[in-house]
Amino acid sequence: MPLRRWLESANNAIEGILGAAKSQRHLRYHLYAAAVVLLFCYVLGITKIEFLIISVTIMLVIALELINTSIEATVNLLSPEINELARIAKDVAAGAVLTIAVGAAVIGYIILFPYLVIFFNRGLTVATHGGNDIAVLALLIVIILVVIIKALTKRGHPLRGGMPSGHAAVAFSIWVSITLITKNLLASVFALFAALMIAQSRVARVHTKWEVFIGAAIGFLITYVLFRLFSHV
Repeated sequence: MPLRRWLESANNAIEGILGAAKSQRHLRYHLYAAAVVLLFCYVLGITKIEFLIISVTIMLVIALELINTSIEATVNLLSPEINELARIAKDVAAGAVLTIAVGAAVIGYIILFPYLVIFFNRGLTVATHGGNDIAVLALLIVIILVVIIKALTKRGHPLRGGMPSGHAAVAFSIWVSITLITKNLLASVFALFAALMIAQSRVARVHTKWEVFIGAAIGFLITYVLFRLFSHV
């Protein structure tokens, strides 16, 4: 079926990201940095255009690191022995990553430094945001955290097994966001029911109860804390 094929393709693509995160510590560093920078942008209260620029820059850095990893794997496959051309190919790919990383640092400095000055001058206060914006940030942080934990534990596949359950984490993050944004009991109950059904389906198929519980806890706690930090709910 088309949906099944699409899910398999998505799993293969995410597996590539997870595999790179497992084997490449630099990619894990980029993921750590991405989470910290995104949080910091919300704390400082930068404009949406500036946030978009930083987000695209982060995606470019991560994407280029993935391409670099792919090139290294291909070179190792085609030339397992020491070869000068293989070294050049790897060095050039690494140089491309370094170039975009330096550019990202410059962009981050230009955009964030003026806000840092204001942040310290006004007494380390945290900017507030709308519920929809916080929900997007929470979802991004939850996904990044799930990828990092899966990479560190080196167990399972992104959409099939492993610690923690990404489906449960995302489902419970969405439930908390719906609850705190709508403040509607019926909407919250329906969202919770859907999250529980998703969690249950993962227990029955690919996860242990503990993996699903940890995933749900991550989604719940991260989202709740971010809403408490960036809004008045």
